Amino acid sequence: MMKNLLKRLALGAAVTTVAAAGVAVTPSVAEAASYNGVCGSGYGVIDTLPLAEGTIFLTYNRSNGYNCVVTVRNNPSSYLMQMEASIKKSGTTQWKQDLDFYTTYAGPVYLYAPGACIDWEGGINGEVNYQYHSHCG
Repeated sequence: MMKNLLKRLALGAAVTTVAAAGVAVTPSVAEAASYNGVCGSGYGVIDTLPLAEGTIFLTYNRSNGYNCVVTVRNNPSSYLMQMEASIKKSGTTQWKQDLDFYTTYAGPVYLYAPGACIDWEGGINGEVNYQYHSHCG
């Protein structure tokens, strides 16, 4: 308890000193999105792609061989934004996609692809990020 109090006092003094020196102290504008578990039980995050307003999560379930993509906003709100989560086997043309206007996340989108390479992508408000020919095996 005393140790925590001393840490807080030291931090407060450091912020006061920095502010007095004329250096701007600004908090982080947006927290990065975290995986929300919507792919279901048994799915673990194996990769992510950043977006200015969120994160695209690629998950995999070892017990059933399915991949799942979900795009999550950093700051969910009642304001609708166009969002996308997509996945397909590399070398094919058929995307499994969720593209619509959402407040929190797009997806989940599932693909059975054990032993195959995949292409996956997501987007928020016109910004898209992707990874092609990945996670082969």
